[in-house]
Amino acid sequence: MGSTSPLRIDRAEDLQAHGTLLCCRNESTFLSHIYFILHHETAYRLANLRQVVNWTPLNLTVRIGCNLAYETTSPTSVLFVLKPRQEGRVLVMQEALSFGIGLPSYEFQDSHGNITYRSMFMPGRNEIRHDALVAVSSLPDNREALGNVAPVGQLPSDVLRYTLPSRYCDSDKLMNFAWNQFGQITHGLPRVQAICDWVHKNIEYRHLSGRPDLAASEVIERRYGVCRDFAHAAIALCRTFNLPARYVTGHLPDIGYVDPGTPMDFHAYCEVYLGQEWLTFDPRYNVPRIGRVKVAHGADAVEGAFATIYGEANLTHFEVWAYQVNPSEVSVADPVDLSKRLDGKEMVQFN
Repeated sequence: MGSTSPLRIDRAEDLQAHGTLLCCRNESTFLSHIYFILHHETAYRLANLRQVVNWTPLNLTVRIGCNLAYETTSPTSVLFVLKPRQEGRVLVMQEALSFGIGLPSYEFQDSHGNITYRSMFMPGRNEIRHDALVAVSSLPDNREALGNVAPVGQLPSDVLRYTLPSRYCDSDKLMNFAWNQFGQITHGLPRVQAICDWVHKNIEYRHLSGRPDLAASEVIERRYGVCRDFAHAAIALCRTFNLPARYVTGHLPDIGYVDPGTPMDFHAYCEVYLGQEWLTFDPRYNVPRIGRVKVAHGADAVEGAFATIYGEANLTHFEVWAYQVNPSEVSVADPVDLSKRLDGKEMVQFN
């Protein structure tokens, strides 16, 4: 059999495979991330420190994870990106990751800082499972840009790559369209929001309509897709204006949001660099959401894939979960039990 291109999977979840169980209940880490609810006057005085110190209380808990099974006839190299990034308004309280019958895995960080595991599928059934309890904030996504939008010549060097066309965010093919649609809108936050508004209103969400070969220009032409397509379209349109934008994948529970009734899955959205920080935008829902848990970011879905498979392997089981729980009643050792779910409704229920 000749060599094959790696299969990248960017929407899926739980995996069980190779007998390595990683579980942490790191109280010292938790105590080092104490978050204060400040007196209003004190918070006002310290507002200019928000870039350095995150004072957000982490007062909700979500359970995230996935359970995956693959079958293959020959040893197959694989990469997995499943663990949450330890940044922003999240704190992992408990976590377990297991790989089944494959060779031992090892962890490294890719060029975007995503926690990546390299392992090997062995002939037969390979199971992978990830499960975590994560403390999150009850506050929605922040849309407040601090400072002015930096011109390209003043952008940090590590941000520049997110202004360029990529495999799925072909901004070079959308220049005329973008300038005709958004050229008269104020640069910065108003323009980014206008782009997300357009994508949300003009791209129809169709469950299971995703294809691994579609770039942003093709999504805009056909006018329907899944969350990754929404993200790619918004990112590519932002990049036509030299606004750094990157693809993000992770988990999104339905906290303060009515359960749409679709199966739980990984969720794709985007971040745009405005006013010296990355702000979250989600053209699929187009409203600030609560409780996002970020797993990976990159130029597009190639670098946000939860699994990259260097060979042939059939996905025979796929299950993902992301829902709010009471941490005193749920542990990562427990079976997934949606009867203990606290989200899926408009009112936010606190632990």
